[in-house]
Amino acid sequence: MNSFPRIEATPRSLRIALLGTFLPRRCGIAAFSHDLAEHLAQHPAAPLVDVFAMDDGRPAEYPPSVLLTIPQEQPDAYRAAADRIRAGRHDVLCVQHEYGIFGGEAGGLLLHLLNRVDVPVVVTLHTVLKSPGPAQKQVLDAILRRADRVVVMSTKAVSLLEESHAVDLSKVSLIPHGIPAIDGSEREATRARFGVKGPLLLTFGLLSPDKGLQYAIRAMPRILAEHPEARYLIVGATHPQQASSHGETYRRSLEQTVADLGLGHAVTFVDRFVPKDELTRLLGAMDVYITPYLKQDQITSGTLAYSMGAGKAVVSTPYWYAEETLADGRGCLVPFQDSDAIAEAVLGVFAHPEQRESMSQAAATFAADMLWPSVADRYLQTFRSCQVREALVVGVPSPSPNVESGAEAPQLDHLLAMTDDTGLLQHATFTFPNRAEGYCVDDNARALLFTTQCEAAGLLSPVLAALQRKALAFVLHAQHPLTGRFRNFMDYTRRWLEEAGSEDSHGRSMWCLAAAMADAQDPDMRDAAAGAWRRGLPSLMALGSPRSWAYGTLGLGRLAQALPGDLRVRASLSELASRLMAGARKYGSPEWPWFEASLSYANPRLCQALLVAGHVLGDERQVEQGLGSLDWLADLQCDDSDRFSPVGTDGLRQGEHKTLAFDQQPIEAWTMVSAALTALHITQDAKWIHVARRAFGWFHRENALGLPIYDASTGGCRDGLHADRVSRNQGAESTLAYLCSLVELQAGLRSAASPLPVDRSAFVFVP
Repeated sequence: MNSFPRIEATPRSLRIALLGTFLPRRCGIAAFSHDLAEHLAQHPAAPLVDVFAMDDGRPAEYPPSVLLTIPQEQPDAYRAAADRIRAGRHDVLCVQHEYGIFGGEAGGLLLHLLNRVDVPVVVTLHTVLKSPGPAQKQVLDAILRRADRVVVMSTKAVSLLEESHAVDLSKVSLIPHGIPAIDGSEREATRARFGVKGPLLLTFGLLSPDKGLQYAIRAMPRILAEHPEARYLIVGATHPQQASSHGETYRRSLEQTVADLGLGHAVTFVDRFVPKDELTRLLGAMDVYITPYLKQDQITSGTLAYSMGAGKAVVSTPYWYAEETLADGRGCLVPFQDSDAIAEAVLGVFAHPEQRESMSQAAATFAADMLWPSVADRYLQTFRSCQVREALVVGVPSPSPNVESGAEAPQLDHLLAMTDDTGLLQHATFTFPNRAEGYCVDDNARALLFTTQCEAAGLLSPVLAALQRKALAFVLHAQHPLTGRFRNFMDYTRRWLEEAGSEDSHGRSMWCLAAAMADAQDPDMRDAAAGAWRRGLPSLMALGSPRSWAYGTLGLGRLAQALPGDLRVRASLSELASRLMAGARKYGSPEWPWFEASLSYANPRLCQALLVAGHVLGDERQVEQGLGSLDWLADLQCDDSDRFSPVGTDGLRQGEHKTLAFDQQPIEAWTMVSAALTALHITQDAKWIHVARRAFGWFHRENALGLPIYDASTGGCRDGLHADRVSRNQGAESTLAYLCSLVELQAGLRSAASPLPVDRSAFVFVP
């Protein structure tokens, strides 16, 4: 039996296969892989990390964490590693990709491994080329297709992936380069060790001609003219590939430049691979870091990331990573191959202490999120987001009425990020709350409904309980004290922008208050909700929108079950349901069994409202109308591949031919899940399981474009499916649509195996 994704309340430990170069091999990727493995192992979740190290044939004694070494140019070794990963029952494979560390043309031997493993794959790209060669493009395109998630370290890399490889951006995560903590406590001892009495300039990393160090050396005479005791420390061995092909030619050329300029007293080479503890001491002791690289197309630099973590001034040429990380006053950019500009920038740093301090503080603040514990945590979140491949998990389930589902807590990170002291902000720019758009009662009412659903399912954690109270407080404040109508939009300064919101906002607020009245365990919450509901009932009955009637009917139906003796509730329920039936008689026909002359948004709620009303009131005509309209709508919103394909934002008018419509909204999938589950409980017809899960599958690639709408790495949901892409924004309505769908589906399928109670009034409606 296929099952829908479940987010664990207490994550279990993962077993991670980490593939890349690894210390003691001397290269930046090896150091990165080592640090990532180390900090993953130190994470509170305690994942098990097995390292699969690429071996270039040089003698090396690997640590015990290296489970297997893979000779770079041996195809059989890649296949053997894949078999080892399969046999080891690893949960995810994390690949550190860089040109030159995997064998075959353009590293193509890596595909022997990737196409053989049966676990989700996360690929970290340390280089993305603007104009890859044909083989490079072909190989990386294949890697990107196989990857479940792709990690890059700069926004420039994201745009390059989109331009050069047409990658699905929904599976791309931006996680910064990790850096160690640098405290500078041994600053004076380190400076004394190298005989430094004046300003200390530093560059570290493996040496190769594209580092452009000759230009920084040629800047030293001008710097020494004003700061005679300045020292420039160049730390690092020659890059192994450079040493293999050209020996120490580049280093000797630098040493000759130093000699020609008479700088032997001011420029010092540390010709070795420096361990991390010594490197952090050097970073703490320096005053200015210099990266005079020659090539613009460098999207990552571990050395620059480290220098920013030290909170010191940085002078750099404007390669892509430097342009991005040193923007907004975090460093000083100088032209390529310009020694005079380097000298002027360094002298300017020392001539203006306030600017230097501001630059250092900005760099340190920016680098705070780059500390390894934070970076390792984000990697772990990414691993969990693809622990079970969505394509394997969702599928189209067999329509069986005996589906079991555990009650597990949904992921709340993004929902909580969208919430502040006032309430839930309504919109997001990508994954960031858009404060300029303020709040609305619609989303806070949905949050109240969601938390009440969680409470009914036994999932009301202290965090959710706090959100529930905040959402209710917002809805209560939204009600106008004189009219009883609910205002909808509030700006970020807590100023209401209208005297009354839309009719649908009022109906939705009344529904969610009714849910709190019926299902909240806290008597204060029930009583507060009841007071607002009573004040809003006259306005509800005066509304003219079919959706406001539907929302009101859903709330009244739940109250009629909780308060069977309240005649006013039953009379109001009967009145609103009658209005919906009148709409079906006015507009309905065998070809258009609907309540209006068009389909717009949240259409299944109209069917669901009649199902609930008819079930509670014992009116078979209402149940029959609700089922017939829902059956028609479910067929209409299904494409030839049996995927949920809702009516888009332009709607559909009576007499029009339904074609694939965009943009498609998460609220459509949620409302179809809800209505289908209500139909399932009333009819016990297993086809509604299929309808509900087909709609839920829309969030998880079972849609027209095969793209994920739900983002498990954040816990948020993207705002819609366009004709050619998925929206990158993750607003409150969309996120709540997914979370409500998840909780309702778990509860609905779990109870589907239980027979309906004989007493119709005992039916518990899952909204």
